[in-house]
Amino acid sequence: MAPTTRLSAEDRRDAIVAAANAEFAKTGFFGTSTEAIARRAGVSQPYLFQLFGTKKDLYVASLRHGFGRTRMAFEVAGRKARSEDPSTEHVLLAIGEAYCLLLRDRELLLCQLQAYAACSDPEIREVVGEEFTRIYRTVRELSGADDPALEDWFGKGMLMNTAAAIGPEMAVAGDFSFAATGRIAAAR
Repeated sequence: MAPTTRLSAEDRRDAIVAAANAEFAKTGFFGTSTEAIARRAGVSQPYLFQLFGTKKDLYVASLRHGFGRTRMAFEVAGRKARSEDPSTEHVLLAIGEAYCLLLRDRELLLCQLQAYAACSDPEIREVVGEEFTRIYRTVRELSGADDPALEDWFGKGMLMNTAAAIGPEMAVAGDFSFAATGRIAAAR
């Protein structure tokens, strides 16, 4: 018989967050059962609660993971772009292209959209607000953009979210023209 390796609590937590992301992407915080998450992760519900305490604690871990992944991609792209050309336009374009790559991960996108939908819960709204603010500050600091430029950039990002959530047919239909949407569709 092959020896089995036990996962550390941290590795098991990561596996459960990954399973939670998959479930939360489909049905959001309010529609996802901890039973479905535990089943997907291959653990018992009591063990899930032992590691996370509550469903909301697990959801917050999932939120922070997704926003953190986005922020890290922005930081990497922004730093690289600044080393090549520190102009605001160049850095914003590079971070935008990094976001196009992230949008290929439909699960990440849907988790983000579900996070905004779950903001009717005050605790979730607070976490989403904190994480979104961290991303906003990261982009501002890396790019040097002023508030109007950031509002425009983030507005286009929300348009990209909508188009990517609908799917590649949105770009193909030609009902609106947004260059990055075509890049998202082509990347699928």
